[in-house]
Amino acid sequence: MSGNTLGTLFTVTTFGESHGPAIGCVVDGCPPGLALSEADIQPDLDRRKPGTSRHVTQRKEEDLVEILSGVYEGRTTGTPIALLIRNTDARSKDYAKIASSPRGGGRSSARLTAPAVAAGAIARKWLRERHGVEVRGYLSQLGPQRIAFKSWAHVDENPFFAPDEAVVAALESYMDQLRKSGESCGARLTVVASGVPPGWGEPLYGRLDADIAQAMMGINAVKGVEIGAGFQSVEQLGTQHSDEMTPQGFVSNNAGGILGGISTGQDVVVSIAIKPTSSIRLPRKTVDVAGEAATIETHGRHDPCVGIRATPIAEAFLALVLIDHALRHRAQNADVTEQTPRVPAQAPVGKGKAKTTPMFEDPDPAEA
Repeated sequence: MSGNTLGTLFTVTTFGESHGPAIGCVVDGCPPGLALSEADIQPDLDRRKPGTSRHVTQRKEEDLVEILSGVYEGRTTGTPIALLIRNTDARSKDYAKIASSPRGGGRSSARLTAPAVAAGAIARKWLRERHGVEVRGYLSQLGPQRIAFKSWAHVDENPFFAPDEAVVAALESYMDQLRKSGESCGARLTVVASGVPPGWGEPLYGRLDADIAQAMMGINAVKGVEIGAGFQSVEQLGTQHSDEMTPQGFVSNNAGGILGGISTGQDVVVSIAIKPTSSIRLPRKTVDVAGEAATIETHGRHDPCVGIRATPIAEAFLALVLIDHALRHRAQNADVTEQTPRVPAQAPVGKGKAKTTPMFEDPDPAEA
């Protein structure tokens, strides 16, 4: 089955299955000379791995990464980088009652996000060192509970990647009740890339926002992607949604750092909606392989909310798209000199124009 490769110049091809001996990927197109070792990749895998709290699947995988090729004397050579992660705690017997799926999700399992996170760690390091780009994410909603952003300092201090430590106790209580009931819930994640220079992307079929959306929809259980204001823009008027520019910088960022498919120099802001886990122990109606009515109950070790561990995954996928566009931009425009002055990403507080726009304003009533 094809469709295993992401990217144009910086490509990632994953391999393996959730209950096979190993999973991994081949990263092709990474520029040579980047200092790289397993120690640069492992922290991101540790943030994603299962069994880190009682709120996620209790499958115990160390997710230790091995670099098999593409690195010599501690630096990338420009040749394919092969990354291997061995499976050590698969339990195929948990699927014995589901004859058509004896070994879990196989290629479609969220287990295959691990090699993507490993590849994303390479992308994040290159983006940080070459362009000063930082890619960070957080949980912005768990089920019905919205989480206001307080500080990046809180995100890695709790198992939910919540940006406000004050809500963690309530989230834990909600998840404990959910797990006991056998139910599952969805989540919303927000990922922000700061320091992205203007000019990455193309205006039509290589749009930066379109490629981000495609990559994010490739993450297991993702059912919606927003750039900037996203679906909230439906309720906004043009005067509210448009991001005004001043010599001191942009006044707002409803566009999420991308206009006309090209980065503006503002933060690239992406939100994704993750559906409730389908693997629950409560009986659900289905049909068997013969098309007859049946009931399915999924037992074993599953995340009651896959969104809890998905923040590092979303960060990785955004980084993979950004490095690909950075390399595409360099390939086409390396000898181009910029003449237009760069608009700062954000105007200083108090420098932007406050809007007090009435609901509707017709400057020329006769024109109607």
